[in-house]
Formats: sequence, structure tokens, C-alpha cells
Amino acid sequence: MQVEDIIEAIEDAGFDAEILPDSAVSQPKSQKALSAQFRIGGMTCANCVNSVEGILRKLPGIKGAVVALATSLGEVEYDPSAINKDDIVQAIEDAGFEAEFLQSSEQDKILLGLTGVHTEIDADMLHDILKKMAGLRQFGVNTTLSEVEIVFDPEAVGLRSIVDTIETESNGRFRAHVQNPYSRGASNDAHEASKMLHLLRTSLFLSIPVFFIRMVCPSIPFISTLILMHCGPFLMGDLVNWILVSIVQFVVGKRFYVAAYRALRHGSTNMDVLVVLGTTASYVYSVCALLYGAFTGFQPPIYFETSAMIITFVLFGKYLEVLAKGKTSEAIKKLVELVPATAILLLKDKEGKFTGEREIDALLVQPGDVLKVLPGSKVPSDGVVLWGTSHINESMITGESAPMLKEVSSVVIGGTINLHGVLHVQATKVGSGTVLSQIISLVETAQMSKAPIQKFADYVASIFVPIVITLSILTFSVWFLCGSFGAYPHSWFDGTSNCFVFSLMFSISVVVIACPCALGLATPTAVMVATGIGANHGVLVKGGDALERAQNVNYVVFDKTGTLTQGKAVVTTAKVFSGMDLGDFLTLVASAEASSEHPLAKAVLDYAFHFHFFGKLPSSKDGMQQRKEQILSQWLLEAEDFSVVPGKGVQCLINEKKVLIGNRALMSENGVSIPPEAESFLVDLEMNAKTGILVAYDSSFVGLMGIADPLKREAAVVVEGLKKMGIHPVMLTGDNWRTAQAVAKEVGIEDVRAEVMPAGKADVVRSLQKDGSIVAMVGDGINDSPALAAADVGMAIGGGTDIAIEAADYVLVRNNLEDVITAIDLSRKTFNRIRWNYFFAMAYNVVAIPVAAGALFPVTGLQMPPWLAGACMAFSSVSVVCSSLLLRRYRKPRLTTVLQITVE
Repeated sequence: MQVEDIIEAIEDAGFDAEILPDSAVSQPKSQKALSAQFRIGGMTCANCVNSVEGILRKLPGIKGAVVALATSLGEVEYDPSAINKDDIVQAIEDAGFEAEFLQSSEQDKILLGLTGVHTEIDADMLHDILKKMAGLRQFGVNTTLSEVEIVFDPEAVGLRSIVDTIETESNGRFRAHVQNPYSRGASNDAHEASKMLHLLRTSLFLSIPVFFIRMVCPSIPFISTLILMHCGPFLMGDLVNWILVSIVQFVVGKRFYVAAYRALRHGSTNMDVLVVLGTTASYVYSVCALLYGAFTGFQPPIYFETSAMIITFVLFGKYLEVLAKGKTSEAIKKLVELVPATAILLLKDKEGKFTGEREIDALLVQPGDVLKVLPGSKVPSDGVVLWGTSHINESMITGESAPMLKEVSSVVIGGTINLHGVLHVQATKVGSGTVLSQIISLVETAQMSKAPIQKFADYVASIFVPIVITLSILTFSVWFLCGSFGAYPHSWFDGTSNCFVFSLMFSISVVVIACPCALGLATPTAVMVATGIGANHGVLVKGGDALERAQNVNYVVFDKTGTLTQGKAVVTTAKVFSGMDLGDFLTLVASAEASSEHPLAKAVLDYAFHFHFFGKLPSSKDGMQQRKEQILSQWLLEAEDFSVVPGKGVQCLINEKKVLIGNRALMSENGVSIPPEAESFLVDLEMNAKTGILVAYDSSFVGLMGIADPLKREAAVVVEGLKKMGIHPVMLTGDNWRTAQAVAKEVGIEDVRAEVMPAGKADVVRSLQKDGSIVAMVGDGINDSPALAAADVGMAIGGGTDIAIEAADYVLVRNNLEDVITAIDLSRKTFNRIRWNYFFAMAYNVVAIPVAAGALFPVTGLQMPPWLAGACMAFSSVSVVCSSLLLRRYRKPRLTTVLQITVE
């Protein structure tokens, strides 16, 4: 609706209306909090994460900040009237980290990439074009990055209009396209990997000669003579090593010094501090030894290769870690790739007739656009089919393998694949409102969240480096003092000339081998992989905390209608117990229920309609729908004072007489007695798992209807599977006890809570939690929302209401109960993997540090050189990430396996 339409409607009602200019508004419009995503570089461990989060939370206007090490992303909720994104970026950079803004939740701001804008003259020309456009509030052109950031009023101008105007007004000289933040993120990942590979190659190229000069060349006669030649006071081999290692230490290793300085400047420590301490100690000692030998003639041992090899191995480990961490977010990349690059827009004339078609960027699709979807192509956005019939593969979104038939009025999902026929689809949701975007958002949010178990790693990381440095100093002191007082034979360090160097090598090894990164990566990488795998199986997890709680579930509470049952209620019986005609009875009931949105009301309405008009409607679907709406408006009686009595039924006035439709409680409250024969008939219905609906008219009982809601085919097997997993199933319903117990018996549930009001469902959940049990609630309707929120783990069936999905921790996209087992099983497998990750990380440090400190040397003579300690440290974090990547092999449990059934 346009602004003019609103003004006209107000004036038609007899009032005056006008649009107030911005200057006339006395109070500024309050701005809601925005959520923005930033890419943060330079973080190496959980301590860096804690440091960045602490800095962000201290800024004015910041309402919340979460930083994820595994993705190098930060999500910040802030008040735009108090602080902007540039201030946040500046604060992160001032803290010594790299920062880049990616995207925000602000709907009227867009970043467009530009082609053809190279000079200031081009920028001025573009500035003039944008200045003339109505609806643009502000804009800024960046010629360096070829980008323009535009803040616009979406009510006044559409994004596609902005892009088209830039191209037409510049006579095709400039072109604009929407910047996809996900593709930018992918290019940043690739750039980071490329940068790390370049550093690794440089370090390797310089370190190999150093290693050969130290280890191999002395055994080759000709080369040995060359490296022993004097160049001034220095040996040629030592001088070459010094030059090469200096480049590795201060040029290639500059990133470690910068990161360590940033950490120390803010009172924190990380792995970079350990690398800098170890390599600098080795380098400084070697330089001092070289100078000492040059001026005294005494040649102490030199260990230039130690610092070079440590930096090389650490860079190698970092490169592998970047590659492995990239694989943990492959699920997001696959989801993003589902979005087609272009869409075919059908053009209309002023009369609404289609006049042609045009290919546009899929990101420029607007609500109301009619799009042509060809066979084999992807649906550009969520929408409704206006013309055509086809089958669509929705497996990439819902996990449902069978193609779904789509015809006129069918709903389609953006990113799914059209298999056969041509479809004309009207876009209903675009951008962040589409199902695919919401799934991506849910997965991202889950990957950003921290599981409670992560707190342990954060605490250990905060004290890890100081403890390691203390152990290193203690190691040096013990070995040096023991050597000085003759506690061990001098033959142990004959090859190293004195006990100082002997002790120093042990001390450096301790500093270099310790790895806090492995602890920091243990949880987030596993959660990232798990949430991605869950999305691939149609199970969306909203956070690491939900993933952690689900592993310990003791009770699974099922709502009955729409969860255990198909939610497709059908009237099976209608019986009158008064003198009223059956047709009049059905008309009366349908007229009352027409105002209700309850699934049972729709079943009653359909049954009454088909009773009266079966065989009298046109055969075409469109014609039948139009005719049905026309008949309903004429056939039904007028119902007044309609109201819903929660948990009991509905009531209204028809022909100025009161109509009651509902259960026994509603009849009893209104003093309506039920005849014995009707009560007997009702009991029979309830014993057969059917719901009885009682009808009274003018304070007299008239008749009743029996409604059946078929069970989902997998319900009984899933219940049995949960029992095999040691989980207690419970059924919760507002239906009567007989019907509830009949349904429960059919699915195999012994624990039934019936006749529970919507508000009482949350109380039932809390009662199960009293003994400390972990309760999961599975539901689909608005009335399930309080229980979903009260449960430790709320699971919303994907076909349920938006409110239920909002209140839940898990969303089961496929509307299939088997995914309840998948969700719990995935949680258990994930946290088993996380425990193994922590075991590997802790065991590595517990074993490696004493070995590096020389605990085994007195017995075995085993001494770990510092360069080898660096290699071990580099591979420890890689091993944890690779361990998390094993979750990618996850396969959802087969019910036959869960039930321990052997199928012949």
C-alpha cells in the first residue's frame, strides 16, 4: 500500500491527513537495536576472544557481543543512536586486532559494488545521479573499493530501482550490483589461506638452507670448507645462517610479534606470546654466542636453526588449521550456494498484462514480482505458484527426498530446484525473510553461540600462558642449579659446552611445545560442524547450549494434535439426538465454527460443506475454490458474539439463540445435560481414539460429531526408539482422557497427561523438571509455545507456527518425528567428540610439557629439541580441528538400528 492510499482512506473516513516533513517531527524516531556482524582477524586462542568481547561490552551503546574463534566472526548488538559500526571497527582495531564490517540487520541500508567508477570525476558523476533520486537519505562512494553505501527509504524507492537508475542515468557507464556478504566472507577465507601459504613458503625457503648448513653440510667435504671460511671475525656458515634467520624471525615472524604485543598491551596472553618468547630466546642466545665467539675466539654452540624451524612449523600448523577451519563452515557455504545468481522477471504493462521478460540479479527480486522458473533451474525466492504445474526437489531445504508436486496456489521455497514444467511464481518473501535465509541465520547464530562446556576452556586459556612461562623458568632454574652444583654428570651436556645452554634448550622447548589453541578450538569447531550437519538433515539447532542440553534428555513430552498426529482432522461421524434434521444440524455447527481457526473447526466446516454441495462444484481447482467461497458467504447463518472458551470449545448466538460446541466441561458449565444414549455413543468414539464434539442449541443438547486425526506413520516406532535410548516419552494434550489414552496406547506411551489447558502445559513440563530431569518438549502450535519455552530443550515441528518455532531451541524442518531421535543422537555424538577433543588437548599438554622439560632425560637420554617441540605444538591444534571434522561422517540413526531389529 502506498502513502497516497493511506491518505485517501483517512480522508474517505471524514478526516484530514497530510505527511509531516522530517523537520516538523518534534521528537526523533526511536531506533531499535541493530545486530551487526564483523570479521575479526588476529585472534589465535580463547583468550583473544575473551579480550575482544570484554572490550566491546565496555563500549557505550553495546547491548551484547559474541565472538567466535572458529569463524573469526563477531556478532554485536548495539544502539545505533549511541554508537555506529565504524566506532566498533575502530575499537577492535585499537585493541590490536583487524576488523571489517560484514552486514547488519538494518533493512534500509545496502552496500553496492560498482564497475566503471575509477576516478574522482566518476565519483562526482555518480554522486550527482544519486542526489537526484527520491527516497535516498544518505550515501557514500568509495572509489578505492569501488563500493557505494546507500541508506534509503524502502517505502519510497526499491533496491532494483536504485540499481537500474545508476545504469540508465550514466548511459551504461556505471553498473551496480548487490554485495553478497557471504561471498565476501568466502573470499576473505581464501585470502587468509593464501597469505598464510605465502608466509609458509617464504619461511620454508629460508629455513631449509639453515637446516642444511647446520646438519648436512659439515659432512660434505667441499661445502664444509666453504662454511668454515672466515668472513671478518665470523665463519661464513654462521654469517649466512644469521642473515637468513633474521629475515625469518623479523620479517616472516612479524605477525607473531604484532599479535603478542597486542595481547600484552591489553593484559592478556596467547599462543603468540609463547612463540615469540621461545624463538626470541633462541635467536638472542645464538646472536650473543656468535658475537662472543667472534671476539674471544671461543666458539659456543649456536642454534639459529631452532627459531627458524619453530616459526616454519608453527606457520605450517596455522595454514593447515585455516584450511581445516574452513571445512567446518562448509554447511553455510553449501546453503549460500543454493541461492541462484539470476532470476527471470516477467514484465507487465499498466493493465497488468505480461509484455516480456528480463534477467535480473536474484538479490534484486522484490515482493510481488512474478518470476519465470524454467525446468532444471532454482526458484529465486519464496513465493506462490500463479501458473503451471511441476515437481520440485526440496531435499536441500527439508531433507525430504521425494519431489513435491507444485500447482497453482502451491507455496514454493527459494533455492529449491524445479524439475519438469515451467512455473510462474509470485515472490512473497525475499532477502532475509526467505526460508533459506532464516535457515542460514539459524545455523550462523548456533555457530556463534558458546556451549556451557566452553567456559572450562576459556578459564584454562586465561591462566595457561602464565603457568607455562612459570614452568619454563622453573625448568631452566632446576636444570641450571642442579648442573652448577654437580647434581648430574657433565657428560650430559658435553655436546652443548655448558649447563646454561643445556638448561636453556629445555626451557625453550617447554615454552614452544605448550598449546592453548587446541583447548580453545575443541568446542567451537565441533559445534560448527554439528550445526551444519544438522541443517543438512533438516534439524536446525539454535545454539551450542541447546546442543549440550539435548544429550542428557530424560523426558520427551509430545503434544498430541499435529505432533503425534498428522494434524489433518477428519469428521467420521455426525449424529443428531433431537428432532433437528442432519442437514440443518451441520449448517448450524458449520456457521458457528466458521469464525474459529482451530484445526477441528476446519474439519467440521469441510464435512458440512461436502454434505450439502458434493457433486455440485466445478471440476477445476481454481473454479471450485472461487465457487466454494461464494457459496460459504451465502449458505452459512450469521453468528454473533462469537468467543472461544480456552480448552473447552466455542460459543455464539445464531438466530438470537445460544450455540455451544465443545466438550463435556463446556456443557456442564452451561447447565446442558447429555442424554444417556449420547453419552454411551461418545464413550465408544473416545475408546476408538476419536474426539467427540458436543453441540447444544438454545440450552438443549442437539447432537455430536466424531473427529479422527490419524497418527503419523512413524510415531509408534519413534516412541519405541526413544525408550531404547533410555528416554521416557510423555503425551500431553487438552483432549479428554479416553481419547488421549486410546491414542497413547496406539503409539506405546504409558505416561499420559490429558485435559490440560494451554497455560497448564508449561506447568506439566516444570513438574517433570523438579527432580533435576532434563525435559524436551515437541510441539507445533501457538498453545505449545509456553511449554516449548519452559522445557530445557524445545523442539518445534517445522510445519508449525512461527511463534512455536521462535520459542523452540530446535526446528525440525521436515515435520517428521524421526528427527527427534536425530537431534538427540547428533547432540550425544557431538559432545562425545568434544570430550575426546578436550582429552586430546589436555593429554597433549600434560604429557608434552614434562617431556619437553626433560623429565625422561635422566632415564632415557631423550631430549626434545625446540624445533621439534614447535612442530608438535603446530600439529596439536590441527589434530583437534581434524577430530571435529570427523563429525562430517555423521549418519542419522536408522530406526531399525535404534530398535535393534534385524531385517531379513
